[in-house]
Amino acid sequence: MRIVRRLLVALFILLLLAVGAFVVWANTPPAPMPAALQALQSDEVVTVESDRWITFMPHDALPTTGFIFYPGGRVDVRSYAPALRAIAEMGFLVIAVPMPLNLAFFGQNNADAVVEQYGNQIEFWAIGGHSLGGAMAARYAHDHAETISGLVLWASFAEDSYSLAGSDIAAASLYGSLDGLATSDDIARSRATLPSSAAFVEITGGNHAQFGDYGDQAGDRPATISREDQQSQAVAATTAVLAMLDDLP
Repeated sequence: MRIVRRLLVALFILLLLAVGAFVVWANTPPAPMPAALQALQSDEVVTVESDRWITFMPHDALPTTGFIFYPGGRVDVRSYAPALRAIAEMGFLVIAVPMPLNLAFFGQNNADAVVEQYGNQIEFWAIGGHSLGGAMAARYAHDHAETISGLVLWASFAEDSYSLAGSDIAAASLYGSLDGLATSDDIARSRATLPSSAAFVEITGGNHAQFGDYGDQAGDRPATISREDQQSQAVAATTAVLAMLDDLP
């Protein structure tokens, strides 16, 4: 019995060490690049506020369409500031939602609080995200069809069990031709999980990591276009979906 107790104690200690290592790993994502930190500064075009989430509010418009964004796995949400700010500059409210342990899997329904806070102002909501964040955004869209009118996936896809194929949601799937993590084949297989009207936008020469500003990513392939070029194309395709919602009766 004494040996069994000792084994159980040892296993418990190993479990604690494993959990601790995971928490440390998850809470130490790559630092946002300088351009991302600069994009978090307010100016005469966009006001940026960081509290429960990062809010990008355009100055020259009263948005009626909002875009909620979930970050990729183990990516600091601030790393998407350049692209998200550019979307706000087009006249849309954009809210980037931090995730517990930097993993959207643990905060799938964090958009609830955003919708609750801005529900009196925003008429149409779209949600989206990068990589793991996109998959969790698709789950949210699936479970909140009465609230979410648009979905934009960056290097991501909806899971079969959360298929949106039968919905009338406005959707777009953006992916880099050189993505080593969400490959072109992965995206092709995911077409069946989105409505037939969904736009699939290949960014030629783009990869996985350049949707954000956090540096290179293990398993990815080198991009042959600049980070700025890739994000500019992502912004254009994303705002096309948001503009569709703006035009709804």
